[in-house]
Amino acid sequence: MEKQPRLFSSEFFHKNRQVELVLSRGVLAWRELDKGGKRGSDIKSAPETAFFVRRTQQHQWRCSEITFHCASHSLREQWIQALSEQLSSLTNRPKSLLVYINPYGGKRRGKRIYEQKVAPLFRHAGISADVIVTEYANHARDHLKTEANLDKYDGVVCVGGDGMFSEVLHGLVARTQSDHGVDQNQPDAQLVPCSLHIGIIPAGSTDCICFATIGTNDPVTSALHIIVGDSQPMDVCSVHHSDIFLRYSVSLLGYGFYGDVLTDSERKRWLGPARYDLSGVKTFLSHNYYEGSVSFLPAEDTIGNPRDKLRCRSGCHVCQHKPSSKDSEWDMSEEKEKFNEGGSGGWSVIRGKFIAINAACMSCACPRSPKGLSPSAHLADGTADLILVRKCSRLGFFRHLLRHTNKGDQFDHAFVEVHRVRGFRFQPRHQEPVSLEDLSEAPKKTRFGTMCSAQTTCGYGAAHSSWNCDGEILPHAAIQVSVQSRLIRLFARGIEEPQRFTFEDPSSPWALEPGTQQPAA
Repeated sequence: MEKQPRLFSSEFFHKNRQVELVLSRGVLAWRELDKGGKRGSDIKSAPETAFFVRRTQQHQWRCSEITFHCASHSLREQWIQALSEQLSSLTNRPKSLLVYINPYGGKRRGKRIYEQKVAPLFRHAGISADVIVTEYANHARDHLKTEANLDKYDGVVCVGGDGMFSEVLHGLVARTQSDHGVDQNQPDAQLVPCSLHIGIIPAGSTDCICFATIGTNDPVTSALHIIVGDSQPMDVCSVHHSDIFLRYSVSLLGYGFYGDVLTDSERKRWLGPARYDLSGVKTFLSHNYYEGSVSFLPAEDTIGNPRDKLRCRSGCHVCQHKPSSKDSEWDMSEEKEKFNEGGSGGWSVIRGKFIAINAACMSCACPRSPKGLSPSAHLADGTADLILVRKCSRLGFFRHLLRHTNKGDQFDHAFVEVHRVRGFRFQPRHQEPVSLEDLSEAPKKTRFGTMCSAQTTCGYGAAHSSWNCDGEILPHAAIQVSVQSRLIRLFARGIEEPQRFTFEDPSSPWALEPGTQQPAA
């Protein structure tokens, strides 16, 4: 942490021991003075209580309090005024929030988590919240797009899983573009970044986005990040088919394996979350591959690459790097007719048979896969990592999947390649249209033998797969994807590295409690 100049310091008593209390911008710290000095057990004192954020293990935060005593009431009032002024100067902190709660996501704990763990913290911090419990799918999205008076709020909070976050994302982005006259159906449109921050209170099954942006799926920690007004920009992928907008994606955009897993799991919704494991095993045994061509625009003016093992962390210098004007103002529409195998116009084209085609503009880390789909992907560098898994043996693909859960390099296979891109297109070899009705129908053959045909080593069973876009099935296989740099901001700060907090004297042996504080009401 950077050294902060002292704004105010005084001597107080804490647990009958003399301490020096120091106020810096956003930080309140103290140290015990000479242990042989005077004690405060007999001093008639005025108490001063401060509430502060305390970091614990595994990136979790907790709200704690500490009480100091001093003999002077006037000194106490000076400290209250100083603390109040510091809190008032932190204009990034929200005062009013719009909260959406999904009562059905995950284990149906969203409403209880908010009421018992989050709402008391918001009240204690003086934050007012208008709460809407959603009643149907896309309720939050529709309300944000048309009804919500966003001028009243400093941020929007979703209580639920990744699906609930996606609803809020689509509603807020659509509302912002509508207010600024931007047509989302134009693939080359320059989208306007959202002015309101989004907060995530995890209450779903996976909560990948929350985990990848603060390092834990803990509701209290997320609430405290909202209270202190943290701000983390995030890239968003816009997905189109021809001139039709389909969806936005912030985590997984997957064709082939992950698309097939989602498609199959939709037929087993009655199984609950267990359907994903069952569908995953079935899809792995099927071992299908699909033919098509991938055209992509490499990100040229960036720091690092998908295999450099440089993780995106709080204060990430890769995300803070500003690309050149040429690289940041690329236009997919200008290159629409320039695709060829020579890579005209800066584009590259790869044709082949793929088991999986994945794109991610974040690591996609979660508790079950701590490294994520692309461990070195960055939250706000204006790029996505495009991962191509070509046709291979079932054993080879198993090893690739297994390395998502251990310390191995999942890209270290001859059949896997990864590219950092600013946009890409996919065109399946077979262009028959796909409908969501077709995807939801049960297959005509359900015996296990149909999954593992001897004809093609358990491979080419369908003309095309489907795209898994953040847990939703896209109705088209041929898509165009553009990375929209820093389109949204979360109440987060990225995953923090372990650190020690010091003042202007780095050799000072001060025992500090890191975080931000506010006086008791």
